[in-house]
Amino acid sequence: MKLVIHGKNIEITDAIREYVHQKLEKATSHYLNVTNEIDIHLSVARNPRIEKNQIAEVTVYANGTIIRAEEGSASLYASIDLVANKIARNLKKYKEKRLDKKTQTKTVEVVEQQPVTTDLIGDRSPELPGEVVRTKYFAMPPMTIEEALEQLQLVDHDFYMFCNAETGEINVIYERNHGGYGVIQPRRNNGHTGHKNGKTAHSTPVAEKTQAK
Repeated sequence: MKLVIHGKNIEITDAIREYVHQKLEKATSHYLNVTNEIDIHLSVARNPRIEKNQIAEVTVYANGTIIRAEEGSASLYASIDLVANKIARNLKKYKEKRLDKKTQTKTVEVVEQQPVTTDLIGDRSPELPGEVVRTKYFAMPPMTIEEALEQLQLVDHDFYMFCNAETGEINVIYERNHGGYGVIQPRRNNGHTGHKNGKTAHSTPVAEKTQAK
């Protein structure tokens, strides 16, 4: 298993490196057969107003699935402890879902197409960053909405971008403010989504579809 440590605004000392190895190897010890690589990002926020300024972010690549967790506190070692525990829980959840898929037949209920939602942010005020502070690249194999939802629940984010296996287009699945999940899909100039023959796929109980204008 490959383990890579990165640091921002912090020197990765031998003591820190040894502690990270110890905690992450323990957290992943029961999942070595599915774990290919672990990336660890340790950083310190320079803004004095940020109380939990010692941040540990871990990304586990497990047989094509990305499992991510992030924790912050006033102590780097405490952040490493917290993120290692969260990764262990997420890996357990991932392994249990794999076992469920092997032993159960999955049934998806089809419901009527939901109307287009125009309000995507609810009562939140839109905020844009002053500058791009980080760029990420990751593989995007085609997957169903149900598979994308499973990924969302493993990456410790409130949204997940994926390639829709049915349309070949980029979609975003996200957590809605008032519960449940939504899916943002591109709308072409003719008003149709990118489904074959101009048909719009039905939504499932786990996600409400929203067409991005």
